[in-house]
Amino acid sequence: MFSQFLIKQFIKNHENVEDSKVRDSYGYLGGIVGITVNIILFIVKLSVGLIVKSIAVTADAFNNLSDAFSSIITIAGFKLASKPADAEHPFGHGRIEYISGLIVSFMVIIVGLQFIKSSYNRIVNPEIINFELIPFVLILISIFAKIWLSRFNKFIGVKINSSALQASSLDALGDVITSSTVALSLLLSNWIIFPIDGYIGVLVSLFILYSGFNLIKETINPLLGEAPDPELVEEIQKEVLKYNIITGVHDLVIHNYGPGRRMASLHAEVPYNLSIMKIHDVIDKAEKEISQKLNIFLVIHMDPVNIDDDEINKAKEEVADILKNFPEVKSYHDFRIVGEGEDKSLLFDVVIDKANPLNSSEARTNFINKTKSEIKKIHPNYNVIITIDIDFS
Repeated sequence: MFSQFLIKQFIKNHENVEDSKVRDSYGYLGGIVGITVNIILFIVKLSVGLIVKSIAVTADAFNNLSDAFSSIITIAGFKLASKPADAEHPFGHGRIEYISGLIVSFMVIIVGLQFIKSSYNRIVNPEIINFELIPFVLILISIFAKIWLSRFNKFIGVKINSSALQASSLDALGDVITSSTVALSLLLSNWIIFPIDGYIGVLVSLFILYSGFNLIKETINPLLGEAPDPELVEEIQKEVLKYNIITGVHDLVIHNYGPGRRMASLHAEVPYNLSIMKIHDVIDKAEKEISQKLNIFLVIHMDPVNIDDDEINKAKEEVADILKNFPEVKSYHDFRIVGEGEDKSLLFDVVIDKANPLNSSEARTNFINKTKSEIKKIHPNYNVIITIDIDFS
């Protein structure tokens, strides 16, 4: 309820998340709330840590401070990512949002390493922890505050498809676990005399490091070029096939230039005997309508296919039966026969399943030779030409 209240109060047209300005407003709100909550928690936990002389609580406090700096970087990332496209960056600056998330991840790791050192020193040189009820209650309150912050960031991150805010949500959830562990160490200090505070501090630090490495993985993948969302792939294919002259889709490639900045290209199979002008009109219409509907920049290449030739249709059925014996083949396309008389070539492309990628040139050559051999048993006079496609989607 409070999350919805904040969104309605501070974001105009909050339902229109496709609008880049609205999306940026969500990002700024998430960052400002993160800064506010984490600064308050830092002050509270640092005070508690100094009062009860707990290195675990102090470590947890500075973890919240790093989270506040992370939120500042998140805001800066949204601000820079919203810069319009220019001559050097024709698809905009959206990937800066991923870079800001990467910086946050390294900051989390630095905090974790620093407090491993501090916690080890506390184990070697233990100090008595003074348990007090009010500081303990303040730690419990901070746990509930982090639970709310995690849910708030998750809600916004999912709503605007922001990996940076979803990473912040994961980090806040991790803080819930570490703060709960710290609270437990304070409680147990009433009955345990060995330096449990130092050992708990090490556990907290290790969890901080684990969170940092996970955040690096989450933010670096889109920078390196991760596989597209399967739901987006399916949605694009489904939308393209709604146009009645398009009979098949293949060679779909999607590039991510930042949230809301995606470019896709694909090959659409169309009947060979339609006029070029009619095909062009349909392809042009599909590009514009699908681009607008899915918020992408779509480019469609047309592949004319012959579906009326008996020789081609028969050969296609025969090749389909042969390819069933090769589990690495996901699909095939661009099936055609060219030439006349005895001088004919059968050509087609096969898409290899990611589970059986045929990574080596030797594996690909063996596959092509085996497939050709099976086809030659039926059509010895055909010159068989097979192209292996990589499934980028």
